[in-house]
Amino acid sequence: MISLAPLAAAHLPAIESLLDDRFGPARHKRTAYRLRDGASPLADYSFVATDGDQIVGSVQCWPIALKPLHGARLPLVLLGPVVVAAAREGEGIGSALVRAALAAIDAAGAPPVLLIGDAPFYGRFGFSAAATRLWTLPGPVDHDRLLLRGPSTGLPRLGALEPAQLVAGRAAKVA
Repeated sequence: MISLAPLAAAHLPAIESLLDDRFGPARHKRTAYRLRDGASPLADYSFVATDGDQIVGSVQCWPIALKPLHGARLPLVLLGPVVVAAAREGEGIGSALVRAALAAIDAAGAPPVLLIGDAPFYGRFGFSAAATRLWTLPGPVDHDRLLLRGPSTGLPRLGALEPAQLVAGRAAKVA
């Protein structure tokens, strides 16, 4: 039976192993990892899926910011990576993890959520590439995969995504 639980520091080694198994060690060179450099996952929005005492999936969320050409940095939440053990694919674990993270983000009134992923999968959760076409990142990205969920009102058409810390009190980091 699958259970979802908040991410804890004790889970991180098993999650790293699962991520290596599913995405390989070259995953650390991806643009999404550059956005997470130096940050800790946001505990309030990050979850693990367990079957007994085995971690079979996880979702992590991170503080990032959008720096417009003029003005202050705007906080965003970066969702991902979402990972599920190969033997458990197709069981809805990834969807359950995304729904849990988004429910926690929504309940907290957190900033809009960004991810780099497949629009056909994440579109059902309200993600779209419509507002992100002209945003830059600290590395290459397919802009069809740069997806935003949440109000884009007030977000600039042009801007650079970068690592950031959310406003104090918004979400605790994994301890």
